[in-house]
Formats: sequence, structure tokens, C-alpha cells
Amino acid sequence: MGAPATAIAALAKTRTGKRIALATILFLLLLNALILTPLIAIPFAVAGQAVTGTIASGAPPMVSGEWGYPLAGRYTKGRGYGFNPVIGCGYCSTAHQGYDMAQGCGSTIYAAGPGRVITAGTYSGYGITVRIDHGDSLITLYGHMTTGSLLVRDGDEVTAGTPIGAEGNTGRSFGCHLHFEVSLGGRAIDPQPFMAARGLPLA
Repeated sequence: MGAPATAIAALAKTRTGKRIALATILFLLLLNALILTPLIAIPFAVAGQAVTGTIASGAPPMVSGEWGYPLAGRYTKGRGYGFNPVIGCGYCSTAHQGYDMAQGCGSTIYAAGPGRVITAGTYSGYGITVRIDHGDSLITLYGHMTTGSLLVRDGDEVTAGTPIGAEGNTGRSFGCHLHFEVSLGGRAIDPQPFMAARGLPLA
């Protein structure tokens, strides 16, 4: 055993040596904590940003002219317009009159175009609903919103991108989603070509 190793071994047996060893171990543990804490925290911080995304940040939806999407950012498509039976749902209509889109319960829903709110509350099987009159017998409907989420009232004037409520599961619904419906002259029409004609194709 060399002289340095012998000196260290002798020092380790003394009270002072034990204190030095303990202090060195504590220092190394503290140093590790300082180095590793940011490395552990960064993935959680990044994950938090990913979870909030454009929905929670309040970023407005894409707008083209006077019209825009009723949701901001990416969404999952549900049932489209027309014959769309839902297996296992006895109260779901087979002739679907709207376009279902989802980002998750509580996601902000926006007015798709300029107009006046004519319904803000419970509406038939749609649950908590907002209906907007855009003039010329054109009405959009936003169904199944979360109870207590309405941000508009009857008579309010809105434009594309005005927040009106939050995605929910009220009425005759089969999971949280937005039922987006367009009617012309009192008759439901397919929202996909309607929105595509305004430069806003629905996925």
C-alpha cells in the first residue's frame, strides 16, 4: 500500500477523518441533486406544454375571411353527416345531421362565423347548445357542451373565433365531443362542403 493510501486509511480512523468523509459524501450527494434535478424536471415541463397545447393556451382557431373552425388546433373526427349508425347506442340517430369533432372534455368551442346567438342553453337532444343566426336563413349549431361552460347569451353578437363554451357530453351524447351542425332554410346541410367552400376543409 502506498504512502497516500496509508495516510488516508489512518485519517479515516480518526474523528476528524470521519467528519471529512461524511462532509465529502454530503457534498457529492448535493452536487448530484443539483445536476440531476433539472434533467428530471425538463421532461415533465415539456410534457406539461404538450398537454396544454393550443387548446389551453387560448390560441384562436384558424379563420378564413369571416369564417373559422369551431375548434382551435387538431381534433379527432367522429361521425360525419348522413347515415352513420352508432353500434351500442340506442338513442343515437342513424341519420346524423352534423359533423362530430373532439379535442377532449372542456376544450374551447368557438363561433364559426359572424351572427347573433339565438339559443344559449338546453336544446332538445343536443344538451347544452349554442345556435347562431348568420342571416339569410343560415344557422350553425354547437351541441353537447359542458354544463356551466356557456360564454354567450341569447342576443349576443359574435364573430368567427368568439369563444362560446366548452366541449362536453350533455344531451344524447356518446362521449365528449362537439356536434357541429349547419342548417339552411330550416334544413340541415352537410357541414363539410359548406366549410370547404369557405376555405376551411374539415378533416
